[in-house]
Amino acid sequence: MAYQGEDRRTPAQPEWLTLGQAAKYLGVAQSTMRKWSDLGRVSAFYTPGGHRRYRRTDLDQFLDRSGPSGGGAVSVSASGPLVLIVDDDERLREYVRVNLEAEGYTVREAGSGEEALTALGEHSPDLILLDVMMPQVDGWETLRRIQEHTGVGAIPVIMFSGQVDEGSAADAASHGVQSFIGKPFDPRSLIESTKQQLPIP
Repeated sequence: MAYQGEDRRTPAQPEWLTLGQAAKYLGVAQSTMRKWSDLGRVSAFYTPGGHRRYRRTDLDQFLDRSGPSGGGAVSVSASGPLVLIVDDDERLREYVRVNLEAEGYTVREAGSGEEALTALGEHSPDLILLDVMMPQVDGWETLRRIQEHTGVGAIPVIMFSGQVDEGSAADAASHGVQSFIGKPFDPRSLIESTKQQLPIP
């Protein structure tokens, strides 16, 4: 049952929602809902069969506390450091976003260099995760445009790619990049590098 476009407080809607319904209600992935439940950020109740159920009033309170973040997702914490991930791979972006949000970060996504520059104009992130291999405008050109807009080193940047060898790390460093993650690429290393470069107070 989808709720997009409807008033979330319409009386006709059921008070108890399944995991999938609750995720749609908040505008996040089901994996994000599971993590938030496990961490106690969203109250969940369990049926005798072990299925999660969410009370609409609890979700409304969570929305009122958190407010919306970029891309229609809900921010875990209004004060969490803002990370912008730029990659044309939607699955990778979601994986990184879910894991960073579970750690308390606020995450915005951009699927291209152009989207990254638009996001940059709206909210200045505390850290940028930038893929090298993207169609049309690649990571190097995106980096140049970002630095043209903000200045070199103004916003820390971590570049990554599963198709570029570690020899590119020297090029990245010469362009003011804080860290470069190359072959063999593991998304978990990107998450760990984020936590090292931008620790949560």
